[in-house]
Amino acid sequence: MADELKKTEAAAEAGADKKKKGDKKGAAKPKSRKKKTTKEVTVGRAYIHATYNNTIVTITDNHGNALGWSSAGHMGFKGPKKATPYAASMVVKDVAEKVLPYNVKEVSVYVKGIGAGRDGAVRALYANNLNVTTIKDITPIPHNGCRPPKVRRV
Repeated sequence: MADELKKTEAAAEAGADKKKKGDKKGAAKPKSRKKKTTKEVTVGRAYIHATYNNTIVTITDNHGNALGWSSAGHMGFKGPKKATPYAASMVVKDVAEKVLPYNVKEVSVYVKGIGAGRDGAVRALYANNLNVTTIKDITPIPHNGCRPPKVRRV
């Protein structure tokens, strides 16, 4: 037991001697970090997902990379208040503040869903100094879809 202890102490001393000899490696250098640069995106896309329960707005660049997003639930609205036009306008205001560093000026709007926040969100884009170039509805519509459930007999 004592022999093992002496061996570990000797190994620790040898390691300390090596560090003293190679001062360059052991010395702590201040690390230089690259300054984070934000890319300049003047034209983007705004995706508005308006459901009966919530409104989600995402602003992306033309390749689809998200620059900022927000939702009514994220803003602190609870329950049925999340699907109101007022909540949608507050969501757009929050997203517009998040994408300010990217210098987004123009957006193409893609609206999905049939919630109450659809129109309020598009109007809020105009109000927050974003120039809306196009508005496209991408709500999925079934081409006769699934078979409906059988008639309920009471």
